[in-house]
Amino acid sequence: MTLPRSGLLGNFIGGKWIKPVSGRTMAVENPCRRDIVAMVGAADKQDVDAAVAAAKAAFPAWRRMAARARGALLTELGNRVSAHAEEIAKVLAAETGNALRTQSRPEVASTAEVLRYYGGVVSEQKGETLPLGPGIFSYTTREPLGVVGAIIPWNSPLVLAAVKIGMALGTGNTLVLKPAEDAPLAVIKVAELAADIFPAGVFNVVTGTGIEAGAPLSNHPDVSKISFTGSVEVGKLVAHAAADRIAKVTLELGGKSPCIVYPDAATPEQLDTCATNVINAMRFARQGQSCTAGSRLFIHRDVFGPVVAKVVEKLKAMKVGDALDEASDIGAIINAERYGEVCAFIREAVDRGAKVEIGQVPAPANETDGFMPGPVVLTGVDNSWRVVREEVFGPVLVAIPWTNEDEMVGWANDTHYGLAAYIFTNDITTALRAAERIDAGWLQINRAGGQIAGMSYGGAKQSGIGAEYSIEGALESYTYRKSVTVTV
Repeated sequence: MTLPRSGLLGNFIGGKWIKPVSGRTMAVENPCRRDIVAMVGAADKQDVDAAVAAAKAAFPAWRRMAARARGALLTELGNRVSAHAEEIAKVLAAETGNALRTQSRPEVASTAEVLRYYGGVVSEQKGETLPLGPGIFSYTTREPLGVVGAIIPWNSPLVLAAVKIGMALGTGNTLVLKPAEDAPLAVIKVAELAADIFPAGVFNVVTGTGIEAGAPLSNHPDVSKISFTGSVEVGKLVAHAAADRIAKVTLELGGKSPCIVYPDAATPEQLDTCATNVINAMRFARQGQSCTAGSRLFIHRDVFGPVVAKVVEKLKAMKVGDALDEASDIGAIINAERYGEVCAFIREAVDRGAKVEIGQVPAPANETDGFMPGPVVLTGVDNSWRVVREEVFGPVLVAIPWTNEDEMVGWANDTHYGLAAYIFTNDITTALRAAERIDAGWLQINRAGGQIAGMSYGGAKQSGIGAEYSIEGALESYTYRKSVTVTV
């Protein structure tokens, strides 16, 4: 595993790697082994100011570059990521605890795919012509906003960085990207690959904490748009900061997604596939650390027992272990704080009387060599329990039987989240009826995979504002429409 050469510097500003003005550093820990992987620069407001100034200076020339030329540069970065995929994947596994074989390698592949997608479609930034009447010619164009500040989390740092890079730079904006303090290393490696691709100041990176670097970026008067992926609590702070200066904002926040199983999807012939879909929807291989995790499993009572039993059987066959071990299916929770919160959710549910179908209350953080709890499946709960209502962000699945579809839909929608949902049935009418009634921004029917470049991805309710992953989302969120009317 080759660590980034520029980690200790951390800040990529104006085309150069620069140490934080304060000289401070922060440790990046391997959550599987609880050892220090690397030290990186800890940026603060002074570094953010410098990065925003560099991005602002680069904006006039960058916005005038032909969209197809900007796209070619994004494609080149995607190709470089592919060429260094294994090296990047090992760094990603070490810092996030996401298993190399099942998670980190696929994420690097998706990163390259996203960059190539935007590289290919950004030239399609078309406006409209309007027939306003004789002697009047009117047309619209899409114009970039200016400097974009992007803040990404630790659970999927590479692919989310690629989304922000592709959307912001492809539409003619310049970018200051702040990766998560727990997982900045793979992003730094991508920045090293990008260092000689984009003109100086177009793409900038600052590494630091949310308080010391994220807040100054959100509040900066020269940042025209903030794109934030993370928790609802922090998302509200970002939204307030943007509102104070009427800046644009995209928020992709938490979720407590329903996973709905109809009886016809769990016949004896389909039971194995159904259980696999449930496990994939729950993102067990990512330790449940996904905002799209289908963590509320609503199974029709007629097939409740067989589905739960098959899910448990399959989970027992999955290996929890070091993320860098090729045999590991599941890795580690990101840090001690998150691990402790996951433990508290499980302990509270067990103390209240939940039945544990698989798993146990993990050992305290100070008694373990790695933050690696096994999968947990709970039954005997209802929609009023905290473990059912709040985002655990760990490998904890709650299963609830249902009989009446109207009642089940009510349970599924009884949440302030509205990000994702999963529906499993072989009847297309049933599937479409349920999809129409579920309050979520991203629904999958008989599929439990991740996002694919080109699809619209965004949340309803408190799960977010705006959509990403598509060219339509990029145009809606990263440009404004300019209308020009001419008398001829």
